[in-house]
Amino acid sequence: MKKTVDGGRLTVDRAVPLLGENPASTPQDVARRDVVKMLGAATVAAFGLAAPDVARAAAYAGAALQQGAPAYKPIFFTRTEWPMVRSLADLVIPADARSGSASDAGVPEFMDFIMMEFKGNQKWMRDGLQWLNAEGGRRFKKGFIACTAAQQTQVLDDIAFPKKAPAALKPGVEFFTRFRDMTASGFWSSRVGYKDIGYMGNMIVPVWEGCPEPQLKKLGVSYKMSMKAVRRG
Repeated sequence: MKKTVDGGRLTVDRAVPLLGENPASTPQDVARRDVVKMLGAATVAAFGLAAPDVARAAAYAGAALQQGAPAYKPIFFTRTEWPMVRSLADLVIPADARSGSASDAGVPEFMDFIMMEFKGNQKWMRDGLQWLNAEGGRRFKKGFIACTAAQQTQVLDDIAFPKKAPAALKPGVEFFTRFRDMTASGFWSSRVGYKDIGYMGNMIVPVWEGCPEPQLKKLGVSYKMSMKAVRRG
């Protein structure tokens, strides 16, 4: 994980192993917009959710953000778990020059809502957080949240690729895969996520300027071609 200075503040570049399952990738290979291609629409059905449920969770998270982060009190997550959830979500989707992080988008609040409304997710979430803490203790003699950024990344890199992870880490792999997918669901259904991918919604376009040139080139067409008279046989 690489830190860079942006306008006087430190920003953390996303670590690719947290975002996909391509072991050939390196942290410099993947930009935020590629997360959509890699994760797609996270499999919310696996969490027992349908599209309207995701919309409700996103609305809840948006309302919670209006209160301000310090004002929000998690319903499901404990005082010990809440900092872990926020930190872990931001390791999956950190802030960058393009937009905010997972916590900026209200992903932790999104998850808190899901845990309370869809209780079938509670066990894997709580067990997974406990596993992560235990793994930090086993490797570094301290809980996950107390580990350094490099130590946290080391643990997560080892469980981010199911096909490469040792069998002994299977509980962590299963947890992180679910957590990563839920983070993606929360982020891409938020206002921050919408802006990140350039989604504009239903907006009036006062002037139609045509298809952008890069897309025309990709399709191998041009407006000049369309203006040519069509010969009829």
